[in-house]
Amino acid sequence: MKEIAKEWIQKAEEDYRVAVRELKAKPPALSSVCFHAQQCIEKYLKALLQENSVPFQKIHDLEALAGLLKGILPEIKRFREDLVKLNVYAVEVRYPGFNPLEKDAREAVSIMKKVRSFIRKFLQEDIK
Repeated sequence: MKEIAKEWIQKAEEDYRVAVRELKAKPPALSSVCFHAQQCIEKYLKALLQENSVPFQKIHDLEALAGLLKGILPEIKRFREDLVKLNVYAVEVRYPGFNPLEKDAREAVSIMKKVRSFIRKFLQEDIK
């Protein structure tokens, strides 16, 4: 596996741990849970792109990033709705006026876990 892809995965795993840990906190920081769930998947998608030498812009749009993978991993399209749901947490959640509820944070973590598991299976031979 390319070093840059490994670095993206390490960063994705940090976001994964933060989202999962923070959801269990009393009280949870719901905006942070949602943001880190989105970030985890963004970084896993970028790891896949890097590993497959697919260039990408500095964007946070999960649907656009997944679209770049259609020739490499066409199955990613089945997560389109989930990626759209996570997209809102890339930027908007960091500003006043947007406050996710606990159910939103739980859904974000559920989506993160599902998509992360799919991507890790695809990369299973490379992830140690």
